[in-house]
Order: sequence, then structure tokens, then C-alpha cells
Amino acid sequence: MPEAPARGTVLGFDFGLARIGVAVGELETGQATALTTLTAEANTARFAAIARLIDEWHPVQLVVGLPLSTDGAPQAHTPRCRRFGNQLHGRFNLPVAMVDERFSSAEAERQLADAGRHRWTDRKPVLDALAAQIILQHYLDHIAHAPTA
Repeated sequence: MPEAPARGTVLGFDFGLARIGVAVGELETGQATALTTLTAEANTARFAAIARLIDEWHPVQLVVGLPLSTDGAPQAHTPRCRRFGNQLHGRFNLPVAMVDERFSSAEAERQLADAGRHRWTDRKPVLDALAAQIILQHYLDHIAHAPTA
């Protein structure tokens, strides 16, 4: 994981083939917030939407959830998420941290159910953005407790 800048905004991504959840957080406050879910399927449209978010938020770092199995081994989707992270870095010249996303979608589902969103049609629009928030919050919590050199 690359060393995080001391200050600034961070965008977090929950990458999926159908949707990409996006969250925003601040390194100084250590707080993440669900932002949006990108639903475009074509890469050109996806990266155009991400470019607009980067222009709006001016992040100093990006975070991408890395799907791993419960024992920490890569899953079938893991290489695609790594490729997405590499593409973000290459296109936007920003550092990208890959973060273990185990159980983030399950946690997002639980939080939405607890909030009374039991129907899939109520959960679907916000599920991926909430999963991105959980991933980004995990990252922010990790760097806040990491020992300094």
C-alpha cells in the first residue's frame, strides 16, 4: 500500500462490472462518505465520469477495493480490480491504494437492511456507493493507526 499523503481528499471505488460505487473522504478528518454509483458499462463513459469526479473533488489519492476470499486468496475478480487500479493511476497520475474489501458488500447490505431498505430496488442505487464508503473508511482507519517512521 503506498504511503498516504498527510492531507487532502481521497476517492474510494468499489469496482464492479455492472456498477462502480464511489465514496469521498478526507485524510485530516478520517471520515468517508458515500458519493455516487456509476452505472455506465462502456469504459469510455466510466472513465469520463471518474474524470469529472476527479475534476470536482481534486483528490490526492485513490483507493480501490480488492476482492479476496475469506482466507485472503485472490478471487476471479481480483485481477480486474487490479487492472482498474492500474488504469486509474495511468490515466490520472494519482497514487492508488488497493484495499482488502472482504465483507464490504455484506456490511453495506446489513446497514441498508437496518435502515429499512429491504427491497432490492431500494438498495440497488446506493449499495455500491455504501460499499465504497466502507472500503474507504477501512483505509482511513488503517492509515490513522499505522505507525509513523
